[in-house]
Amino acid sequence: MSAAKQPEWRIADSPVPYDEAVAAMERHVRAIIAGDGRERIWLLEHPPLYTAGTSAKADDLLTPDRFPVHKSGRGGQYTYHGPGQRIAYVMLDLNRRRRDVRWFVRSLEEWLIATLARFGVQGERRSERIGIWVRRGAREDKIAAIGIRLRHWVSFHGVSLNINPRLEHFAGIVPCGVRGHGVTSLSDLGIPATRAEVDATLRETFEEVFSPPPEEKAKDL
Repeated sequence: MSAAKQPEWRIADSPVPYDEAVAAMERHVRAIIAGDGRERIWLLEHPPLYTAGTSAKADDLLTPDRFPVHKSGRGGQYTYHGPGQRIAYVMLDLNRRRRDVRWFVRSLEEWLIATLARFGVQGERRSERIGIWVRRGAREDKIAAIGIRLRHWVSFHGVSLNINPRLEHFAGIVPCGVRGHGVTSLSDLGIPATRAEVDATLRETFEEVFSPPPEEKAKDL
């Protein structure tokens, strides 16, 4: 795959306000649809906040005054974002890759599982629960979340991976509408991973999981 066609990677060094991030994604998705923009992976953090996906239920917002609440166009329910959590906003053109939502979600799951494996963590998917889960004895805790949106088969929003956020901040919501399970992080599991290490690993495993579009493979032969 030629360098010009590879997704561009952007890394934000300081927390990005949620509304600003969504507006930037919207602009870039329009550029991709118009043929004027490259695919993009944007790694960032947000200040502490809750987002409500398109399936969010009012009863799942337990402490509405704790942090700002933003309505989001992504799929899913309530999610917490804040420092110590790495977010990857994924703007890919599935017209060039594969017009298949299930394939895309499964690939995002595989990307997170492969990333966690590099840190010695066995992340697992669950058919009845979105996200990536870690077995902890008799219970299972969620370590990564997925919430996407597609417009003309161009994706935006994406995934979040807990490195070392304040886990008590998740107590203000029912994360992703799933009751009876907890939330964990690399730090909570005793793994002192840095943000830079996670960023580098996300990039390496992305290239392993998301192969180039078919036409780019052909050009490289």
